Formats: sequence, C-alpha cells, structure tokens
Amino acid sequence: MVERCDALAAGILARCRSRKVKIAAAESLTGGLLADAFVRVPGASTVFLGSAVTYDTAAKASMLHVDAGLLAREGAVHPEVARQMAQATAELYRQPHYDAVIGLSTTGVAGPGPDGDKPAGLVYIGLAIPAAFSASGRAQTIVRELHCHGSREEVRHQSVLSVLENLSELTDNSQE
Repeated sequence: MVERCDALAAGILARCRSRKVKIAAAESLTGGLLADAFVRVPGASTVFLGSAVTYDTAAKASMLHVDAGLLAREGAVHPEVARQMAQATAELYRQPHYDAVIGLSTTGVAGPGPDGDKPAGLVYIGLAIPAAFSASGRAQTIVRELHCHGSREEVRHQSVLSVLENLSELTDNSQE
C-alpha cells in the first residue's frame, strides 16, 4: 500500500506543480498520515502547504470553523463535516500569491469499535477542488463515504489511499 500511495502522491504533486496548484489538508482519523504521504515525495514542498490535524471536535470548530451546531447534532463523522473541513482548509492555506489551493479532509471512525451509532471503518473524505483545476471549470467540493475494513491502522491507511486515488483521478481528468 505504501508504494501505491507514494506513486499516487508523486503523480498528483507533479500535475499540481505544472498547473501551479497547491495542496493542503485537514485530518482527523488519519492524524497526519495524509501529510506524510505527500512529504515522503522529494520536492513536495513546492506544492504541499501543510496539514491541520484537528482530531478534537472543538478544534474542528475553532480552527476550521466547522459549524458547531452541526458537530453537536451529528458528531464529527458526517459528510457535511468533511465538506466544511476541506473547504476551510483551502481557505486557511490560501495566500495572495498562490493561483489555487486544493483542500483535502478526512474524518471517520478508525476503530477498533464503533463511536456511538457510527461503525468502525465509516469514513468521509472531502476534496475541495478549485476552478483552476476542475474539469468543469467551476470550483467544487466532493465528499466520498468509505466503508473500510480491518484494524485501526488499516482503516487509517485505506482512508489515505482513497484520498490519493480520488485526487489522482480528479487531477488527471482535468488535464488538457
């Protein structure tokens, strides 16, 4: 799985570099693994800006401005939370001299057991794709629901792989 992640991350970084698009992440259950997938690639610093590990629900609200009412009602494992995390991350890392920033997010239940009514392995990933890198020419935020299986570490690694696969597909499809 590590080799697949490395290859996907390298391809994503190369495509983003050529289009002058940056990447940032907000991670919950992956706790920095998504950032690690990018920074393992030499030269990643020309594209990858950083990752906010917002494991705590209150941190999601205070740092990323995820709707506190939503978090109180639904908890952190919810598709709208993933959407808001991805969008907020793109905004958080945006700078005037950057052409565009892709915001990524992960939130879910790594396990080993459920979190309330949310089963282990339920994960939501968010991808905020700027207009400059969207096949449609419009900014879009995509949320995917995952049902991962295995140990806590396997769920976390599957989540990272899924983000990379989805982003690879999106960035590859946007090429002209």
